[in-house]
Amino acid sequence: MDEPLVSIVIPTHNSEKTLLLCLESIKRQTYGNIEVIVVDNFSRDKTVEIGKKYGAKVYIRGPERSAQMNHGALKARGEFVYFIGSDFVLHPRVVEECVQLMKQGYDAIIILNISYPKPSLIAKVRFYERLSYYGSGVYEAARFVRKNLFIKVGGFDTRLYTNEDYDLHRRLIKLGAKITRTRRSFEIHIGEPKSVREFIVKSIYYGSNIKYYVKKNPNIAHITPVRPSFFKREYIAYLGRKWLPGLFLVPMFKILQAIVIFIGMLLALKIYPY
Repeated sequence: MDEPLVSIVIPTHNSEKTLLLCLESIKRQTYGNIEVIVVDNFSRDKTVEIGKKYGAKVYIRGPERSAQMNHGALKARGEFVYFIGSDFVLHPRVVEECVQLMKQGYDAIIILNISYPKPSLIAKVRFYERLSYYGSGVYEAARFVRKNLFIKVGGFDTRLYTNEDYDLHRRLIKLGAKITRTRRSFEIHIGEPKSVREFIVKSIYYGSNIKYYVKKNPNIAHITPVRPSFFKREYIAYLGRKWLPGLFLVPMFKILQAIVIFIGMLLALKIYPY
């Protein structure tokens, strides 16, 4: 019996520094029936060249990643669509585990996403922050989904270029989708900010779009800086053993990030008051 085709959709924009590692991790998947779709937002580097070299179907589309991912899904031939960032490195069995779960009757899968902790202190803080979210149900979003259900729910909201995955997740839940999470495999995010400047620029960019997201999703628990997952007994015990400064740095980072995002929102309101 043929295994179902999985379409991996990757939105890119000047992504040559990470795309190679991302595609290499897809190449190492234990599951064989995969097509790779790269939807590029007019890159000026070698992103498109790298995508074609690895046999990906490459399309040119803008203006933001929500529109790019929707275009990729429309071009996808797979029964299942898996949306990943160009700065993700995949565990070798992640697609295999997701397909097994889909065969059990699930409609969408949450995949544990952790940050690569090496490049900077910010990345290390993000690594331990993301570990706290596993199983929370609030700070997670399904990105491996049945294509027909993705189309039915309307795809990604193209007015969002941040938190678009959380928005999709909430609409899937409202539609009655059966959602679970991986237990043995994960994704590694290798694109965390490597400097304070990069962190500020990225946070302001996200903040500039947050007004619309909050208006659409009044329950904003997952974007507030004070998060119950930080205070779980087992998480505190783990952090105390592995990286004691994290007990202070993780919540402080989220507070600082919230402040910068708020500044980004205010700047956007000044430019686009409506």
